Amino acid sequence: MPDFRVHEGDELVEYQWPERTREWWDRWRNSAQAEHFSSTDWEFLLDTALLHARLWSGETSVASELRLRVAKFGATVEDRARLRMQFAAADEADAKRPTSVGKSARERRGAHMGVVRGLPTKPKDDEGA
Repeated sequence: MPDFRVHEGDELVEYQWPERTREWWDRWRNSAQAEHFSSTDWEFLLDTALLHARLWSGETSVASELRLRVAKFGATVEDRARLRMQFAAADEADAKRPTSVGKSARERRGAHMGVVRGLPTKPKDDEGA
């Protein structure tokens, strides 16, 4: 997790991330979606991490904003369905990729994110069926 300093009175002190936020950040960093994040996505996620830290420090007023932000990244199955994301087998894609030093999200998870086109945005109405 990125380290930075914050003002505390007249002093600049190193910000202390809650352990739970460090775990949350690592989960996002290692997620299948992370392979597709741009630098601006990471900046937005870092700002979101600050909200997460505030929540885990007892500031519950940030919960709704945190939920809205993580939904943009596909945090839950429902979010990923709304964003039309799906995890698919990545064997073919991995075979085409150059070998890297560390394990990629695909190697760790065995799947990658893709966009599914042509899915209905709303469930069909059962009435009249």
